[in-house]
Amino acid sequence: MFLKFISLNGIFFSLYRPTGDVTLQGPVFIREPSNSIFPVDSEEKKVTLNCEAKGNPSPHYRWQLNGSDIDLSMEYRYKLNGGNLVVINPNRNRDTGIYQCFASNSLGTVVSKEAKLQFAYLENFKTKMRSTVSVREGQGVVLLCGPPPHSGELSYAWIFNEYPSFVQEDRRRFVSQETGHLYIAKVEPSDVGNYTCVVTSTVTNNRVLGSPTPLVLRTDGVMGEYEPKIEVQFPETLPAAKGSTVKLECFALGNPVPQINWRRSDGLPFSSKIKMKKSNGMLEIPNFQQEDSGLYECIAENSRGKNVARGRLTYYAKPHWVQMIKDVEAAVEDNLYWECRASGKPKPSYRWLKNGDGLVIEERVQLENGALSISFLNVNDSGMYQCIAENKHGLIYSSAELKVVASAPDFSKNPMKKLIQVQIGSLVIFDCKPKASPKAHCSWKKGDEVLQSSERITILKDGELQIANVTKLDVGTYTCLAENQFGKASSSTNLIVTEPTRITLAPSNMDVSVGESVILPCQVQHDPLLDIVFTWYFNGAITDFKKDGSHFEKVGGSSSGDLMIRNIQLKHSGKYVCMVQTEVDSVSSAAELIVRGSPGPPESVKVDEITDTTAQLSWKEGTDNHSPVTSYVIQARTPFSVGWQIVTTVPDVIDGKTFTATVVDLNPWVEYEFRVVANNKIGGGEPSLPSEKVRTEEAVPEVPPSEVSGGGGSRSELVITWDPVPEELQNGEGFGYVVAFRPLGVTTWIQTVVTSPDTPRYVFRNESILSFSPYEVKVGVYNNKGEGPFSPVTTVFSAEEEPTVAPSHVLANSLSSSIIEVSWDAIPWKMSSGRLLGYEVIPFYTQPLIHVYMYFIIIHANRFGNKFHFVFPAPSQPPANIVWNATESKVLINWEQVKAMDNESEVTGYKVFYRTSSQNNMNILNTNKTWAELLLPINEDYIIEVKASTDGGDGTSSEQIRIPRITSML
Repeated sequence: MFLKFISLNGIFFSLYRPTGDVTLQGPVFIREPSNSIFPVDSEEKKVTLNCEAKGNPSPHYRWQLNGSDIDLSMEYRYKLNGGNLVVINPNRNRDTGIYQCFASNSLGTVVSKEAKLQFAYLENFKTKMRSTVSVREGQGVVLLCGPPPHSGELSYAWIFNEYPSFVQEDRRRFVSQETGHLYIAKVEPSDVGNYTCVVTSTVTNNRVLGSPTPLVLRTDGVMGEYEPKIEVQFPETLPAAKGSTVKLECFALGNPVPQINWRRSDGLPFSSKIKMKKSNGMLEIPNFQQEDSGLYECIAENSRGKNVARGRLTYYAKPHWVQMIKDVEAAVEDNLYWECRASGKPKPSYRWLKNGDGLVIEERVQLENGALSISFLNVNDSGMYQCIAENKHGLIYSSAELKVVASAPDFSKNPMKKLIQVQIGSLVIFDCKPKASPKAHCSWKKGDEVLQSSERITILKDGELQIANVTKLDVGTYTCLAENQFGKASSSTNLIVTEPTRITLAPSNMDVSVGESVILPCQVQHDPLLDIVFTWYFNGAITDFKKDGSHFEKVGGSSSGDLMIRNIQLKHSGKYVCMVQTEVDSVSSAAELIVRGSPGPPESVKVDEITDTTAQLSWKEGTDNHSPVTSYVIQARTPFSVGWQIVTTVPDVIDGKTFTATVVDLNPWVEYEFRVVANNKIGGGEPSLPSEKVRTEEAVPEVPPSEVSGGGGSRSELVITWDPVPEELQNGEGFGYVVAFRPLGVTTWIQTVVTSPDTPRYVFRNESILSFSPYEVKVGVYNNKGEGPFSPVTTVFSAEEEPTVAPSHVLANSLSSSIIEVSWDAIPWKMSSGRLLGYEVIPFYTQPLIHVYMYFIIIHANRFGNKFHFVFPAPSQPPANIVWNATESKVLINWEQVKAMDNESEVTGYKVFYRTSSQNNMNILNTNKTWAELLLPINEDYIIEVKASTDGGDGTSSEQIRIPRITSML
């Protein structure tokens, strides 16, 4: 450390520079002591008051009690742990009071806020017996508690006769937490007994009991009714602290028992935070604020009259900092103005400390409204200062350090630039800001020439040098000379003057379409001594050529910074700025690039009105992407369509200025979504988001079934078939078919209704139907809105009659080793029986069988002439929708009827295969119904299958059904 003493005006100053980066700091509190309450009977034998400060050098500590220094050498009573004060075996007579901590180092001293140490105790009641209280029934009474000597907050309760029977407070009984007394508004016979006051310390939780007070009834009659007499009331004036919880008590004696109510005298309503407790005997105001102050009234009222108690709540606030003081570093001979401000009610007053002692007021040192002013500072004014704001409710401290420094000029922390480059004709400014206390006087030289202010040269008071309209003649070395009473110092810089940079080919405004590529030129002329840097900005942001390399590229030579934009997109519209920078100047040029593209998606597409075949749509225009919208197209989608389809609209062509249209030719009772596509001269844009799904209204169906035909079937059957109408053409709920038929030549139609919209056939069975008879047939449609059209009339034949004889005279003749010729006599046949389709030859061992086959039944014979029927296969459809229900002992199974196809055997019944989980073989139950009932086993699962029975064998089995076990039939 360099240390030097000098004398200025008879005062010695020390000049020093630390040899390293050591920062000296006065003490600053990290933790300060706070108010403490110590229980007298605590098992803990010490109390600790916290104090910790930071500083460099590290602070040391001392303490005061009630304004006097504590002798820390009395180790049996005190111990210093860091800065914390430990009071050993605390005594309420000796150690009660106000404590303050002092932290000091070589830069000064600060004092902590005051901390109060109190001792909580609660002595026992005196054992003196209490007098009997004798009252009339109906009379009010007050039983006094009279707590014993104590310190610390108390709470009160009363025991009735024996513990733990406590008096329960209600409208008639009240225990004041202010006095501890028990108040009974109107005595009843049930109140007779012994009452004991229980006092509890809220700090120590110690509890003491007073002597019982007997309460008896007088025998000279019952007390008559009388108006309320308020016995518990709050003070006429009660100060309340900001943020505190205020509790006001009010209770009255009277017969009948009085009703307690509260109000503000100014008529203002209570805020929602205010609570009524203890049957309105207590008014509680949490978080008390200034607007809660005022005159409050307690009204006690019964049928005999009323009484009112009044009291004013006044608001006060401890001081709170508005402006605290901060550390200041000033030079000798400077002036200091330090201000601290605090709020509070009443308004705080101020005082100042220096290094823990009251500040001495003198001619240089003045205080005014909390502000400290010190003129003509010297190093002796350095130290720790504290501003104290206080009112009668409290005080607060604000601490800061004042450093008064004295030093010669020093450029080490703020040297001048080694080189300054400017262009011809500009203004050059040379800064000269050495660290010096007091402030240094500065002069300038160019080489060996001392500079003076002139037409172009200006030397400012703060030492700054300015040269206007610079020329090449101003090139050279410039030196700032700084001096104060403590010494001198200098710093130099070199000035270079260059030609200005100019843009010779600037970018221009352009109008392009999406997908094109453009070049924005930027070419310059510059001083050859200077390096140049090209930077492009797009809409204010620097262009990142690495990130956007797929679109942006710099092209050109050393004096060119042209920007190429490839495959231009809509996002590339905007303002482009070419910035050219050198060490001494910068120039820029801007151009607007407009990119035109197909429109953006329209917005807010919604359906305003819907009918059975139309939808009124509206939308809002989207972005036109710099090319006006010329038309709109509406598309629709349904659950039955393949993607989105263009729909017919009114108007047929929707121009770019129209934002509503009606979609027509919709199908009734179909759920639609709509979207809108905008077009401009560039092309079609992106579609809008879909509208909400809407369903068109119902209407009478308009499309009958197609492909109406029929034929085949069994004897005495007329089979009619058709292609079901698709759901999107059914036009509403309750859709079905009307099947009409009549024998050819008959004028009257027979009609029946098929209610399932998916059904493709209807079979009419009647013994009067002749084989292969022609019928006229048509199928219509209907729904809940009414009947629609019928299909065109078509002719369908009833079922054919099977052949009754087999071919005769069957002969087989071997023509070769691989060919046999078979011949037979044709059977006699009538066209009214059906159409004979042909014969089928089936090899059967060494004897062929000749089949005559028609639609469904084939009769065949062997060479002996015996006739038998060909048996059709069993149905391939298994019983479906098997449902079971279990009772306590049985299980009932149901299934859907199996319908045989035309080339399958008729169903004659059903077989139910069942076994328990422990059995391997199936049991069989035969039935000709579509249900069966089985006994339910205990503690085993049932496994069940169902098959249809036919002449052709058993049909396909249903899926296995497992019926879970039951554990009991109870």
